[in-house]
Amino acid sequence: MKNVRAEARRRRVLAPLAGLVLAWALLLTCLLPIAVAQGRVVPSVTQMRLEQADDGVYLTAAVQFELPSLVEEVLDKGIAIYFVAEAEVFQERWYWTDRKVAQVTRHMRLAYQPLTRRWRLNVSPVPITGAAGFGVSLNQNFDSLADAMDAVKRVGRLRLGDAAEIGDEPLHQVMFRFRLDTSQLPRPFQIGVVGQADWNIVAERSAKLALEKQR
Repeated sequence: MKNVRAEARRRRVLAPLAGLVLAWALLLTCLLPIAVAQGRVVPSVTQMRLEQADDGVYLTAAVQFELPSLVEEVLDKGIAIYFVAEAEVFQERWYWTDRKVAQVTRHMRLAYQPLTRRWRLNVSPVPITGAAGFGVSLNQNFDSLADAMDAVKRVGRLRLGDAAEIGDEPLHQVMFRFRLDTSQLPRPFQIGVVGQADWNIVAERSAKLALEKQR
């Protein structure tokens, strides 16, 4: 008899919790398609690879995200947008905090050229602002926005340093970050994008990578 009463009390306690869990599950099921439909899928880093070449150690990464229609409209008006990719390598130390042994940053400027009807991508190790930034940048031209964005998402050959600087551990702790940099937009646009989720494109990933020999 006591066991029957205990089981009844347990069911009375768990019933509301089960209902709450079911409600949350239904809510998430409804919201997920909406998020996908609005292009709000969370950006992610889908690939990271550490390679050693004759002239140093390089990181290759790939990022997956969709460019919101609002950002595309800004590009169509001739306003350039900027992306930043950053990578850091740490040496693990059991007796102290991890030591940073390498850091590299890549700046990318994407703009539409109305006269040629082509897309130009500038890539530079320093912020592309003014003549100084353009002077050290590499330029690529594309016939479509899709082709230009494919190049933006493939972050290749980020030079981290010499092999001696990185170390000879079997695995290396690497942190990679990618973001849309709104701080380089024209001042009126910087004010307008505050609080707008469409401009919040950020992806990062931390992983232990083996140093592969470049083929």
